[in-house]
Order: sequence, then structure tokens, then C-alpha cells
Amino acid sequence: MATPRSQRIGIWVIAIIMICGTLGSFLAMALSVPNQKIDQAEQQKLNDEFQKIKTEYLAKVDAQTKELSDKYYPEFSQYSSVPAAFSSDGVKELKKNDLKVGDGEEIKTGTGYSAYYIGWNPKGVVFDQSIADGALKAPLASGGTIAGWEEGVIGMKIGGVRELTIPSDKAYGKTGQGDDIPPNTPLKFIVMLIPKVVEVPIPDVSKYIQQQ
Repeated sequence: MATPRSQRIGIWVIAIIMICGTLGSFLAMALSVPNQKIDQAEQQKLNDEFQKIKTEYLAKVDAQTKELSDKYYPEFSQYSSVPAAFSSDGVKELKKNDLKVGDGEEIKTGTGYSAYYIGWNPKGVVFDQSIADGALKAPLASGGTIAGWEEGVIGMKIGGVRELTIPSDKAYGKTGQGDDIPPNTPLKFIVMLIPKVVEVPIPDVSKYIQQQ
């Protein structure tokens, strides 16, 4: 049966629309390939810039850490033999023992300083320290330490070395900290204070992180 003229016109219109749509899709795909290549190239450029900035920053941090280690390791390393087992039963209050009196600024609440340290538990196990592989790691910045440390360094002078005996309630208390510091464990520290280290400025990498 023959198709009415009006229907034939309608079919042709639909066909033309479909053909145009298909061609449009192919055209969009063809154009997207160069754009994708451009995006990938830009992404690679940003990644290269980010890696360069990170490498330069870490190199500066490592250089500063080495400079400080060369200066302070000979003195601080002599205290590496101090840690030994001690009775936890008798540790009821914070005790301070100056091994060397410093000649710099006296530490008060809020005074900035940097520090090297050795920490150990009643079994004599060193759970953390600044000494590693015959050198010193980056020094610890003041603030954010346990209460016994914060209270224990008050009155010290820069350049001084002090042994702290810290009761558990001024350490990690009932929660503990890892396998070497069970709940209700008193701790001991050797702390050596040095002038506050000016930290290497952290570069602004926000635009690179957004692109990751």
C-alpha cells in the first residue's frame, strides 16, 4: 500500500533529524579528542610543577635537619645510654632532674623552643626518640605534647638537658598509646632544648591539589 504524501514528508523530516543528530555526535567526538589531549597536557604540566615544588621543599627541610643534626648530635647522642628499666609503682608525681643547665632563655608558659628527646617506658623500652641511623631527626616544636612534658620543661633554659619522670595521668592515662605504652603507664624522657627553629615555609600547593 502506498504511503500518503504527508507521511512521506514526516518520515523524511525524522530521517534528516536523525542524520543531523548522528553527524553532530561524531563531530562532538572528533572535537573532544584534541580537547582531551590539551587537558592531559595541562594536567601533566601542573603535575610536573607540583613535583618540582615538593622536591625543592623536601630538599630544604632535609638540609636544615642535617645542619642541626651536625651541630647537636655529638652532645645529645651521649644520652642514648640513659634509658633503663624503672619501677612504675613509685611514680606518683612529676619529677625533674637537670642533667645540664642551659645558658639561654628560660622556658615559661608559651615560650617557643625546639627539642630533641628520648622517651622510654618502665621496661626500659625506647618508644620514640630523635636519634635515628646515627643522626638526629627534625627537632620537635614546642606545644602539643603531653601534660607532663609541658609542665616538665618549665624553668629549663635553652641549651639545657633534663630527665623527666612523668606519672601516667600526665602522660597517656587510661587509654595508653600503642603496644609500648599500655594504659596507666608512667614514662621517662630525656629532653634537650635548643633555640626555636624557623621552619622551612610550606609552599602553597592548593591549586595543584585541586587538580589531582
